[in-house]
Amino acid sequence: MSRGPNFFAGPYLERRAEMRADVRWLEAALADPDTLFLPVLGTAQFVSREPAPHAAFVHAGHALVQTMEVSRLTPLGWFRGTRCVMCEVEEREAALLLSDARFEELRPLTSMLPADEAGLLAYARALAIWRAGHRFCGRCGAPTQAERAGHALRCSNAACAREVFPRIDPAIIVLVTDGERALLGRQASWPAGRYSTIAGFVEPGESLEDAVTREVFEETGVRIASVDYHSSQPWPFPASLMIGFTARAPAGAVACADGELEDARWFTREEIASGLPALPPSTSISYRLIEGWYEADPRG
Repeated sequence: MSRGPNFFAGPYLERRAEMRADVRWLEAALADPDTLFLPVLGTAQFVSREPAPHAAFVHAGHALVQTMEVSRLTPLGWFRGTRCVMCEVEEREAALLLSDARFEELRPLTSMLPADEAGLLAYARALAIWRAGHRFCGRCGAPTQAERAGHALRCSNAACAREVFPRIDPAIIVLVTDGERALLGRQASWPAGRYSTIAGFVEPGESLEDAVTREVFEETGVRIASVDYHSSQPWPFPASLMIGFTARAPAGAVACADGELEDARWFTREEIASGLPALPPSTSISYRLIEGWYEADPRG
């Protein structure tokens, strides 16, 4: 049974990419008193914790917006039916934001935020990180200039004029089962007892299915027989797209961890029900993959 989109995904925003070509987009945003301006500071997001954690916005008349260069303003789209613009704040400007809100990292807040706000903040975070990492051309070293309302960057060297767009790093994440058991692994840096599904980045010249097969074998020594797509999840830490799969392994396959994983083991539904192992956060696609298998118990 479908449970809706994964966290950070779904129709939380009307992107309206066509407006990025309108040279008057900022004029329209500033003239609209309902426009929401979303401050970001590096990788941190502007949030309030009262009465519960939520995204904090400012409006067009705010001193921060009025004094900010257009190169640090990027339209995100329409959020909850209202125009929304990202503001890239510098440390010296943070004092202008006098309120009960503050800049915080997104990852610890994800389970506490409304799902649509989490998606918006994740989008803004990934876009801001990309822009900060491409201030200079990777080919000739000249400064880049924002185009398409900040959604593209072009080299200022006319002899180069290289154009770049936001990058996304595809990563596979897979729940391997033999029907009765699920194959999970853990990294040494995780909280004690936590296990998760197998994951890894897709390499150049590699299909998603090939990446699943390779990562599972490299990390656990298990050969899989089939691979099926499940769903995907944006993961802005910093710019990944988690592409989820389920895979089947032959009964009796033996798992052994490689150097990347501290441990890799098969777990039954009974063990998972008992709390062994501790599972990843419920906002993660890994949890959704495990949950889907657990609830599809053929024994009813």
